[in-house]
Order: sequence, then C-alpha cells, then structure tokens
Amino acid sequence: MQALKNNNLPIQALLRAVLILFVACLPALQAACQLPIIELWQGEIPGEIRDVDYRERTDTLEGNRIRISRVTAPTLTPYPAPADKATGTAVIICPGGSYGRLAMDHEGWEVAEWFNEHGISAFVLKYRLPSDAIMEGKSVGPLQDAQEAIRVVRRNARAWNIDPARIGIMGFSAGGHLASTLSTHYDEPVYIPSEPGSARPDFALLIYPVISMQQAATHGESRKNLLGEDPPAELVNHFSNERMVDGETPPAFLVHSADDKAVPVLNSIAYLQALQAEGIPAELHIYQEGGHGYGLAPAGGTESGWPEACLAWLRQNGF
Repeated sequence: MQALKNNNLPIQALLRAVLILFVACLPALQAACQLPIIELWQGEIPGEIRDVDYRERTDTLEGNRIRISRVTAPTLTPYPAPADKATGTAVIICPGGSYGRLAMDHEGWEVAEWFNEHGISAFVLKYRLPSDAIMEGKSVGPLQDAQEAIRVVRRNARAWNIDPARIGIMGFSAGGHLASTLSTHYDEPVYIPSEPGSARPDFALLIYPVISMQQAATHGESRKNLLGEDPPAELVNHFSNERMVDGETPPAFLVHSADDKAVPVLNSIAYLQALQAEGIPAELHIYQEGGHGYGLAPAGGTESGWPEACLAWLRQNGF
C-alpha cells in the first residue's frame, strides 16, 4: 500500500486496470478452457484396413477455405457453450463435400461458433470418407462414425453440461445425407459399441441435404463415392433415406434453395413428405435463390434468413 502511495497510483485505478486487462484477455482464457479435440474411437476402428500410404490431407483454397480429405482418424472438435448462455442443447455438425472431402470451415467451425453465440454446444465431426482402401465396407464407415459421435456426446453429457435428451445431428450437402442416414439408421448394428447407449439423435438439421440415392434425385458424385460406380438396387434403396423414415425418426428442420443445381430440392421435399406421413414434426424452408454450399449464408439473399428460422424452430420444439 505504501508503494502505491509513493507512486501516486490510487488503488481504484489499479483495480480498474486489472479489470480492463482481464476483459481484454477473456477470449484467450475461454479458448484455453475449451475441451481438447476428441479422438472418436478409443482403440480399434471398426472395419478398418490399415494402409500406411493413405494419409489425411488438408488443402487451403482461395479465401483460406479449408478442405480435409483422406481421413483415417475421425475426431470431434468441441465448442462448449459459454456457461452463462448454455441451454443444455448440443449439435453434432457434419460438414459436406460429396463424401470426398470435408468443408470444415463454413460448414463446420463457423457454424459451431454461431451456435455458441446462442447458448448451444457444438461438436464438429471429422468423419471418415468412404474408401475401399481403408474400410471393409465403405458405405457404412461414415455411419459408424456418426453413431459413435452421438454415443460419445451422450455418454459425457452431464460432465459437459448437456441434456442427454437434447442432442441433435446437423449436416450440409453430403453431410446432410450422413445426418439423415443417422436419423433413419441409428439402430442399425454397423459395429459393436464399447458401452451401451442409444445413437438416435433427438433432432436433425439438414441444410441443402443429399437425401436420396435414387438416380433421378441424387447428387452423382456423393452417390458414387458412397456406394460405388454401379451399386445394386438394394443398396441404393437402403441409403435413400426418404424411404427409410418410420415413426421413430427424429424431427427435422430442412433448408434448400429452388435454384440448387448440385443437389435438387426434391431431396428435401421427399424427406419432408416422408416425415409428414409418419406424423413427425418437420419444417422445410425453400428459398428462391442461393444455389448450393452457402453455409450460414452471409451474402444477404433471402436464404440468409435460415439461421434465425432454425433457432425459432429449435425453440418451438423445446430444444
């Protein structure tokens, strides 16, 4: 105290300086408190074929856009909601990329940060992409990862301040196919879990999703990467998720643009109709324009309203 008097620095000014410094450093402190990236499989990966020459690849495109391919070790990147905002809801995000790459930035990390702003915890799933080189059955590899992702989050829900009955799945484009596959194949025994627990998501958010593998509606590259060049009709039907909806399929919020040249809007319409036939709550927003691959849609067109519409749907349905 004597030193403070000698320097003519009132104690109030010192406290004010400390407070300003704390506020300035708060983002870094929050980042330091985030959970570490989670290795999805603690041990052997089901159906794995080891290939030392098959290595994960990260490409940085124009505008610092990040694309990851050749995934061999799937992970969950956690974005816990701030404690003062946390609602208890969590969403696992599946980026798109035609089942050949993952658009990790605008369909992953950026979306997770946006959810955090609204009190929703998020987990970005870096899932294995279908490959005969590293999978015994490439059509079920991504589904194995999605099932395990739900189980991991539900298993740790209480510790992570998450309601285990409010864990959803979200997917963009081909990631939307994976999210709808999990929604309709969550109890399919594609691997033996290390611990019991449901892989059923409580809701699904499907953004310009691939839903069908039928030739007339599907996205050709996604179908080829997942099912192969000339898949049998049985496999095509099995992964045409509009045909797999039943009374236990979770509620869904869907977004599509009428001018989408990559993934026809028919995908979302067919899934909505299948949900309605089973009496399952669902909402579809079809925008006049927007095309495909716009993530949170920052360009300012009418499709830019989908994030707020999504929040309203979550509130209305108790999530």
